[in-house]
Amino acid sequence: MEEKVCSINIKPDTPGQHGLPKLPVNSTRITRNGLEGDYNRYRHIKKKNDPDMAVLLLPMEIIEELNGEGWSIKPGDLGENLTTAGIANKDFSPGKTYRVGEATIQITFKCEPCTNLYSLPYVGREKGPEFIKTMMDRRGWYASVNEEGQVNVGDKVVEIL
Repeated sequence: MEEKVCSINIKPDTPGQHGLPKLPVNSTRITRNGLEGDYNRYRHIKKKNDPDMAVLLLPMEIIEELNGEGWSIKPGDLGENLTTAGIANKDFSPGKTYRVGEATIQITFKCEPCTNLYSLPYVGREKGPEFIKTMMDRRGWYASVNEEGQVNVGDKVVEIL
């Protein structure tokens, strides 16, 4: 399978709402501060715009696994900015660098599940603890931005060696 971007997901700063789910767009610009049009309250306020958390990637294969386990997840639901296809979750690791559209990003660390996932309509407080446990090691990967640029759905994701 070709390594590519299958969904770009953003959510503007919306008072009173969590950043989930993020909504699909066809294209945007990846900047050192993240994707244009996206606001990550946790990164902005708690992490002081940590550049190592500029972009969150999640393989579509994880979404497919979770759907097979009975969770009705769609791209963007888990807060990822880029839903990728063709790169297994285990193949991402800190330090790996990828060209994504016109941008270059570097994987920094694994995203851990948090209680914001409770806000998803199919999770809630009742299923929240079970979902958090299910999501361990499957929430995606943060990346910093080495080179800003445009990204479009369908763009290749190419590892730079």
